[in-house]
Amino acid sequence: MQYRDILYRVEDPVAIITMNRPERLNAFTRTMLAEIRHAVAAAEADPRVVGIILTGAGRGFCAGMDMAALDEISASASLDGAEDPALAATPGDAAMGADFSIAYTYLLAVRKPVIAAINGPCAGLGFCFAVLSDLRFVERQAKFSTAFAGRGLVAEHGVSWLLPRLIGTSRALDILWSARRFDGEEAEKMGLADRLCETGGALEAAREYIVNLSRTVSPASMMIIKQQVYRHLMMTLGPAMEETNRLMEESLGRPDFREGVRSFLEQREPAFKRVSL
Repeated sequence: MQYRDILYRVEDPVAIITMNRPERLNAFTRTMLAEIRHAVAAAEADPRVVGIILTGAGRGFCAGMDMAALDEISASASLDGAEDPALAATPGDAAMGADFSIAYTYLLAVRKPVIAAINGPCAGLGFCFAVLSDLRFVERQAKFSTAFAGRGLVAEHGVSWLLPRLIGTSRALDILWSARRFDGEEAEKMGLADRLCETGGALEAAREYIVNLSRTVSPASMMIIKQQVYRHLMMTLGPAMEETNRLMEESLGRPDFREGVRSFLEQREPAFKRVSL
């Protein structure tokens, strides 16, 4: 697939999606959003891919929606727009349910880890994509801002649900209300950044992390654990435990369990099967 606003490449075991409008700090267009969705679906289906990295070209991660696109949206009062049928895609496990199929929440339902490698400015809808990623590897000089309140908007696309769970209610309200800027070091202190990286290091750190996962852990286990974590955020303890017990019994009968035990006893790296659709 030839994309216009992103770059996509697979370097086994990693798929790298690069938002590629560096002259605009990789601000989203409707085409870019559709291309990201399509590329995520391609990576999810590719058996070579253990994990997916989302990053930005040049000196920025993503500055949010392009102002020209925002002007168009404000005139129509709608986020809906024409989409190239060739970019139609449905990433994510539909079995996760309707809660994980609204707008960009598909990232939470993707069967593989999604890591945001944040190399610079990250604002607005770009901030939403960072929060909806499973992990955030952040460079020190990166600058964050929610931006919404300063544009007369509200907390968008699941941020009001997920951000307090990541950093706590008061911190979430602070950065949502004020739309103030903060850097990678503060992001680490508040718990938003899972890894703090030196300038230019986020992409490589995320790549190394996925490579290590591919060598040591079961891709199927990672898939199921991701689903447990996000589904159980919305369950009480009893139903979560019941589901966990069922999933644990199922895992005991899988080849990955036998391979995990044998590799430990034989003191070698495990040879787990990759996830493919």
